[in-house]
Amino acid sequence: MSSNHPNHNHSRPPPHHQWTLAPTASLPSANPFSPTQHLGRPARSVSEIIPRLFISDLAFAENPALLASHRITHILSTLPDTIFHPPPTLLPVQPARLQIRVEDLPFAELAAHLPTTTAWIRDALCGNAEARVLVHCIEGVSRSVSVVAAFLMAQFGWSPSEAIQYIKGKRFVADPNFGFIQQLHEYGRDSLGRAMPPPIPPFSPPGQNS
Repeated sequence: MSSNHPNHNHSRPPPHHQWTLAPTASLPSANPFSPTQHLGRPARSVSEIIPRLFISDLAFAENPALLASHRITHILSTLPDTIFHPPPTLLPVQPARLQIRVEDLPFAELAAHLPTTTAWIRDALCGNAEARVLVHCIEGVSRSVSVVAAFLMAQFGWSPSEAIQYIKGKRFVADPNFGFIQQLHEYGRDSLGRAMPPPIPPFSPPGQNS
């Protein structure tokens, strides 16, 4: 694989504050499967999956007060509908935006978008140490979870099930439809060049003891 391929370092994660990136730094590559201070929190309209990367529902993504309070700088929308963009009078710092128009249906085309969404999230997090990326759909359950799972697969070398299990540890309502899970496997094979990641022993699902 090329030198640009994600670094699959599956060591214990650094403390939370060490995840903050310098503008030119690469993304964190330590394995964050170990329990952290985020595990065990109840589901909310927004969930921080790894530092500075969030999943939310549509209501959060359209709420200028909530966007400002969480200092969201980038919004990735994963639905075909028109989304309310709070104007500068309501949200003075306007976030960068990307929208992919995908229905939450098992046979909707998602895999073709995943290289773009993964690169967009990575560029946002690496390009500015203050960047805070929000990925959302309607409920923050299927489409947005699948997009973030693809990013985690690329970043950490995980399989789809490992990525989704990890997200569930942060947002227990996460539940991609079966078609999207299949397309995550296609993404891993066709775009990442692997059917399965390197083994991560010992492995315990987030929030459980091994």
